[in-house]
Amino acid sequence: MPKQTHLFERRKERVRIALRKKAIGRVRLSIFRSGKHIYAQLIDDAKGVTLAQASTVDKDLKSKVKSGATADAAKQVGILIAERAKSAQVKSVVFDRGGYLYHGRVKALAEGAREGGLAF
Repeated sequence: MPKQTHLFERRKERVRIALRKKAIGRVRLSIFRSGKHIYAQLIDDAKGVTLAQASTVDKDLKSKVKSGATADAAKQVGILIAERAKSAQVKSVVFDRGGYLYHGRVKALAEGAREGGLAF
């Protein structure tokens, strides 16, 4: 396993362990960031189901954003996941950034979700 991947996996596990302690009955907002797109899911770990999802690949956003790899696109995904959370009757979540640093697109998605009404 390359060193960079190994460090990413260690960071991801460290974040997940901390989240399990804080979550206590709350839904997890998990993100995945690729080179071209960003994805967000609302996951209920107690039931083991995904309640809602949003990404830059969605038809709703594809026409609005120029590229899926920008902070503006990530903010739009955050706003969209917050709207879908409201329809799934989720108000409070735990933000799971995975192994990604809270910077750039990850931060923009979180700010968009907060702007849309999610509390975390």
